[in-house]
Amino acid sequence: MKETDKSQLARYIRNIIYLTDEQLALILSFFKVTTHIKNEIIIDVGEINTYMNFIEKGCLRMFFIGEDGQEVTRNISFENQFATGLASFIQQLPSEESLQALEPTTLFRIARKDFYYLLNVIPAWEKFYRNYLEFAYLNNISIYQREMMKDATERYKELLKVNPKIVDRLPNKIIASYLNMTPETLSRVKSKL
Repeated sequence: MKETDKSQLARYIRNIIYLTDEQLALILSFFKVTTHIKNEIIIDVGEINTYMNFIEKGCLRMFFIGEDGQEVTRNISFENQFATGLASFIQQLPSEESLQALEPTTLFRIARKDFYYLLNVIPAWEKFYRNYLEFAYLNNISIYQREMMKDATERYKELLKVNPKIVDRLPNKIIASYLNMTPETLSRVKSKL
């Protein structure tokens, strides 16, 4: 893929905000392509996240290590989505979670300084950012409610309905971690359905 082929990213942005061709060209000029191998840690615990990531191809997960020493997957994102550790990105403090490529992944990344520069020079970029923050907030609320209000079977059924790509593309260990259950519980739930 060529660095200049940012049509998927351009469509994504234009679906959220109106921009002139010049504004869009300026925004796209700040995004740089990176490729990552399967299981590569892109941001590790303790590192400061200085990039916002758009997934052109592949899959990213945000995870942390729980008190019991087990991985807890907080979020999984696929193609045509933004994914980043927002708390570290916004506050510029060491990350408390890791960002990992679960598949060979191609990203378009924008540095934080450039992202914030665009907020100052393109008013519509603030609307884009607000849209992203609102999505992230609602996603976190949904995850919290899922954990507090649904049993293992209900969580798995909801996942099949809302995001079947996770089940189709990722190993059971990751799915179980995302649903906050052991792989054994996930196997039992799957065998009952």
